[in-house]
Amino acid sequence: MRPLARLFAFLLATLSMVAPALAQDRKEVDLALALAIDISGSIDPEEAHLQRQGYVMAFRDPVIVRAILGGANGRIAVAYFEWSDSWMQKLLIDWTLLDSEASIAAFADRLANAPISIARRTSISGAIRFAIPLFGRSPWDPMRKVLDISGDGSNNDGGLVTDMRYEALKERIVINGLPVMNDRANPFGFPAEEDLDKYYLHCVTGGPHSFVEVARNFEDFPRAVRKKLLQEVADVGPRSDFDVGFIPLRDGLRLAQANRSHPAAEQDYTKFVQPDYELGCDVGERRSREFWQKRFGTSPD
Repeated sequence: MRPLARLFAFLLATLSMVAPALAQDRKEVDLALALAIDISGSIDPEEAHLQRQGYVMAFRDPVIVRAILGGANGRIAVAYFEWSDSWMQKLLIDWTLLDSEASIAAFADRLANAPISIARRTSISGAIRFAIPLFGRSPWDPMRKVLDISGDGSNNDGGLVTDMRYEALKERIVINGLPVMNDRANPFGFPAEEDLDKYYLHCVTGGPHSFVEVARNFEDFPRAVRKKLLQEVADVGPRSDFDVGFIPLRDGLRLAQANRSHPAAEQDYTKFVQPDYELGCDVGERRSREFWQKRFGTSPD
C-alpha cells in the first residue's frame, strides 16, 4: 500500500473510533431553555431587580428543582441573556447543564451575583436573532428548544418581530412570552401598553405548546416566572383550552397555542402562530415614532 493510501486508511480508522465517543459526549437533555430578559429604558432599577429576583427565586424553588430532575433524561440546559436595543444583547450565563440539586443551586447563585444593567430601546426581534445561533452552539442535544422572552413593551427597534419569529420557528425553536403589564410611569413619558398581552400572543410567541404567561405588574413577576418555568420544563399546556383556542385573560393565566400534534411529530413549527394582530405587529414601531415626533419633533435615533 502506498504511503498516502496508508495515511488515508489510518485517518478513516481513527475517525471511526473517535466519532462514537464524540457522539456519546453530547448528552441528550430534556430541554434547552434560553431566558431572554428585557432591560430596556422603560424598566427602572427597582423593576430590573424584581425581574432578576423572580428568576433566582424560581430556580431555588424545590418544586421547580424536582421538575427539572424529573424528566426523561433528568437534566436540562439553560442560558440567560439580557436584551434591549437591536444590537444590545448581553449573555450573562452561557449554556449550563442542570442535572443535580447542586448544579441548579449554583446556577441560581451565579444569577443572583451577576450585575444588573439598564439600556435603552426595545428590540424583541434583536433578542430572537441573537438566540437562534445561541441554540445552534449548545453542547448538548435537546429534545425541545424553547426561547422564553419577558418584557414590558412591544418591539420598537430593529427588524420586524414576526420576521425573526419565522426564522426561529424554522429552526424548531418554540417561543414563549412573559409580558409585564407595567403601569408605572416610563422615565421618558411613554404611555403604558394595555394590549401588550395580546401583542405577545399574536406577534411574539409561536410553535407547538407555546404560550403567554401574563405578569400583572413587576411585583407579580416572581409568581409568573415560577408558573412559566414549571410549564416549560414539563412541556405542559392547558389541554382543556387547546380545542377552543385562546382565552385573553390578564390575571396571570396561561394563553396557549392550539394543540394540533405533539411537537416531536410536527415538522413545520411556522404554522403554530396566531392570526394577524388587529393592531398590526408593527404597532410598537408606529407608537414609538408618533410619540417622539409629538414630544420632541424628531425620531429617537
